[in-house]
Amino acid sequence: MLSLGFSTVCQAFIIRDFAPGLRLAGFAEMTPLLAANVWEIMHGGSTHLPIALMLVSAVSDGLGYIVRTDRLRERFHIAGFIMLIAGTLGVLPAVLSGLVLARWEIGGSGALFWHHIFVWPTFGLLVGLSVWRIIVRGRRSRPGLFIYLVFAFLAAVLVSAAGFWGGEILLGSS
Repeated sequence: MLSLGFSTVCQAFIIRDFAPGLRLAGFAEMTPLLAANVWEIMHGGSTHLPIALMLVSAVSDGLGYIVRTDRLRERFHIAGFIMLIAGTLGVLPAVLSGLVLARWEIGGSGALFWHHIFVWPTFGLLVGLSVWRIIVRGRRSRPGLFIYLVFAFLAAVLVSAAGFWGGEILLGSS
């Protein structure tokens, strides 16, 4: 298994998820196991960085809201903006791989249901906050920034809950 190349791994998950009837000689017996692992690894590996970027973006913008020095305030807001946009772009592979793992079902039952209850509002908030920041740029008012921060910290709470339920799916109740 360790000697498998990138193209072999790609073929495995493409066959399993998009062309289940297709079989390659000498390869079919390892396809389902390998394919499932690729999507699980992709989902697990692609979720943590966007979560961290989103959390630190909210904190950075929060610090920019309370700091009085103009230069330092602007640096916090720039850092928050960059992390928010990077986190939003980074969440796309997590959403795609999560949907493949859930067999394109939005909802589910048990821990998957609760994971999705928190994931989808978080995803919507991330996209909305990113669009708001791109449109507003540096022309933000103090009340507008306060409203933004309320939604940014709400997204941080929601993504933390989604991460908890994602861990419950993976590890189960202890």
